[in-house]
This record gives sequence, structure tokens and C-alpha cells, in this order.
Amino acid sequence: MNYAVLVPMLVFLLIIFFIGYWSSRKLASSSNFISDYFLGGRELGGFVLAMTMVATYGSASSFLGGPGTAYTLGFGWVLLAMAQVVTGYFVLMILGKKYAIMARRYKAITMIDFLKARYNSTFVVLLSAFSIIVFLFSAMAAQWIGGARLVESLTGLSYNSALFLFAVSVLVYVTIGGFRAVALTDAVQGAVMLIGTLVLLIAVIVAGGGIPNIVNDLIAENPNLVTPYGANGDLTAAYVSSFWILVGVGVVGLPQIAVRAMSYKNSRAMHRALIIGTFVTGFIMLNMHLIGVFARPVMPGIEIGDKVIPLIALETLPPWVAGIVLAAPMAAIMSTVDSLLLLVSSSIVKDVYLNYVKPDATLKTIKRISFGVTGVLGIIVFLLALNPPELLIFLNLFAFGGLEAAFIWPIVLGLYWKWGNKYGAIASMMTGISSYIALHFYNLANGNLFGVHTVTVPVLLSLAAFIAFSLLIDRKAYQYTIQTPK
Repeated sequence: MNYAVLVPMLVFLLIIFFIGYWSSRKLASSSNFISDYFLGGRELGGFVLAMTMVATYGSASSFLGGPGTAYTLGFGWVLLAMAQVVTGYFVLMILGKKYAIMARRYKAITMIDFLKARYNSTFVVLLSAFSIIVFLFSAMAAQWIGGARLVESLTGLSYNSALFLFAVSVLVYVTIGGFRAVALTDAVQGAVMLIGTLVLLIAVIVAGGGIPNIVNDLIAENPNLVTPYGANGDLTAAYVSSFWILVGVGVVGLPQIAVRAMSYKNSRAMHRALIIGTFVTGFIMLNMHLIGVFARPVMPGIEIGDKVIPLIALETLPPWVAGIVLAAPMAAIMSTVDSLLLLVSSSIVKDVYLNYVKPDATLKTIKRISFGVTGVLGIIVFLLALNPPELLIFLNLFAFGGLEAAFIWPIVLGLYWKWGNKYGAIASMMTGISSYIALHFYNLANGNLFGVHTVTVPVLLSLAAFIAFSLLIDRKAYQYTIQTPK
């Protein structure tokens, strides 16, 4: 047991527990439990909004898998990863005021609430809830496995013990505190990520003898490591450009990110979040992926990419500093898990149970169901992660792509195109999901179609389906004109 590393980590977890406890006391006095538990009462300021978007988007892939891939492929992967800089900007600019105004008009608590009011279709609601539950279960399991692996490597605990510690930590403050706890802990975790990545980058550069020395070592090993095309030359311009859809523009279609665009308290908060979120995302993503590349000459021969960050931290930093710094990837994983857990819970409680099972449920029943569902979901994911198949790790980006293919056009065109109707939304979602799954397995067997990322073609097909079915099927009867209040 590495106590010098473990103590700072436990201090971090105690701070998180305190925030969850404080949020639960505020929640207990709330007059609108549903809005507060699942949306934080729409009271997020600019800094908290920016940090909760950054911390939710940053995950095991960003802090463990991304740097590990950069370690393997070189500067080409750093270039590809920087497409993520615009994530928060696009979400708030494209959705922004109109989405928040309409969500308030509809009294929408979740993204599915918005889709239900916009398209007036039970099938849209059920298809949306099904998509969120299926895709995000796989994403959550992958994150829990990543969190357990990180705790395991830092503390010397067995995998199952590490998984149990991680699961209890997340479940306690999410189940008790709801969205407000998630958003506030995301703000703390975002700050930890910001400082931790900078400290580790400086330590790696010093250990490598400075940037010029590190670059010379990379060139001596493989000149392709310092080119945009990757160590093997397989990062083509078409693939890198299309990857921008998955981790850039397409993030508008991720429910766990889109819900944050309806949670801020005023326009000033949104504008502040635009600036803060764009800067913080760029800073963290650049630092983490540079650490991955720079670690290659410092610690050559690391075979498992997910272990690059914890190993390089323990190698280049004093143990107690490593414990503090490695709270950053722990923060990223926890903040992603808690948001996904709450999103799946809200899909079941708010979008299915309250809409179609028991619309007249009492506040006491709603509280009991919300807490219970959140806890049960966490236990199910814990059980799935006990014996992790390798495929679960790769399902993270697969889940992101599937959600984007399903939701991007029903959300965006539902806001900005008056002719959009439920037929277009249903066709778009079904086309996006089915074509994405089919193309994913085709690409695994035959390589990327047209040399682009898997998400590209389904997003285009779902756009065509939305437009075609909206215009062709009963356009006059189901046209919907959006009138934004002054």
C-alpha cells in the first residue's frame, strides 16, 4: 500500500463527500425536487457551468487512453486531440440561449423532455430513453473500469477492492446530492485537472532534459513521431478531419453535455462559460497529450497505454505530489461517471416513469424512486465491471458516436428548422443508430469506409433522413413554428 500516494487521494475524496453532503441539505429544503435533483435548479454560474462541461467531457479516454495513444503515435495524435478545444464553444453557441429559453418554456428537466414537447411523440421519447440507457451503460462501465485501474495502480489494492472504493465514492454523493452535487464537484475536479496537468507536464519536460532534447530523442527513434501522420503514417488528413465531428461539432448531440446548456442561470453565465470552457479544454487536452508524447523518451517500453500517466507521474514526481496530481485523471473519470449515472437515472425516472407509468406520483415517491434508481444503476454497472472484457474500454467512443448519430439533428434542427416534425426525428434517430452500428462492425473488419471516422457517414445519413421524412410525410399537418419569446 503506497500511503504517500493514497493520503492525498483520500483527502480529495473527503472534499467530494462534503460537497455532496452540503448539496443534500440544500436539496432537502427545495420546493422543486425534480428540477433541483436533475438540473441544479437552473442556477449554474459561468465558472461552474464551464467546469462541469469540461469535467464531464474529460474522461478516462481523455486522461488515460488519449495520452497513451499519443505515447504510441506521437505528435499526430496531439493534433487530432486538439479538435476537442471547440467542444464547449459549439455546444453553447449552437444550443445556447434558444435551447435554454425553450427548455424553460416547456419546463424541460432533461433533453428528452425537450424532444417530447418539440415533437409531441411517445415513440420519440421511448426511442431516446432506450438509446441513452443502452449506449451510456457501456460508457459508464468503461469509465468505472478506468477508475478502478487507476486506484489499483496508485494504491496497490486489488482490482475488485479498487473498484469497490471507486463505486462507493461516486454513488454516495450522486445519490444524495443530485445534479447540484455533480456540478459543484465538477468545478472542484476541473480545477484539480487544470493544476495537475500543468505540474505533471513540467515534471516530464524536466525529466526528459527539456523539449529540444525530447524531440531529438523522438526523431532518433522514429521520425514519424514528430509528423502529423503518426508513428505508422496511418493518421490521414481525411481521418483527422472527420474525427473533428466525433469530438468537436458532434458533441452537441451528447445528452450529458446538452443538458448543461439548459442549466445556467442567465446569459452572462453562458458567455463567461464560453470563454472559460474553451480555454480550460484547450489547456488540459494539450497538456495531457503532450505528456503522453514526452513520456516516450523518459520511460520507453510501456506496453499498456492506459498506464502511461500513472507510471510517468510516479516516476517523475515525489509520491505525495503524484497523489495530488493523479487526482486529476481520477477527477475526470469520477465527473464523467457521475454525470452519466444521473443522466441514465433521469431517463428512467423523469422520462419513462413520470411520463407513462405514474404521472401523479407524490413528491415522497419521486424522491424514493430517484434515489433508488440511481443506486441500483450504480450497482449494476459495478457488477458489469467486476470481470471487465476488453471490449468495454473501446465502447466509450463507440457510445459517443452512437449518441451523436441519434440526437444531433433532432436537437439542432428541432431548434432552428420550423418544418421538422416527429417523422423526421424518428427517421433520423433510427437511421443514425442503425447505420452507425452497422458501419462500426464493417470498419472493424474492412478498415474505415472512405478513410473517415465511423461517425461521419451516419451523421450525414441521419441528416438526410430528418429532412426527407419531415418534408415528405404530412408536412402541413405537422409543421411546427418556433416562436422564441422576447
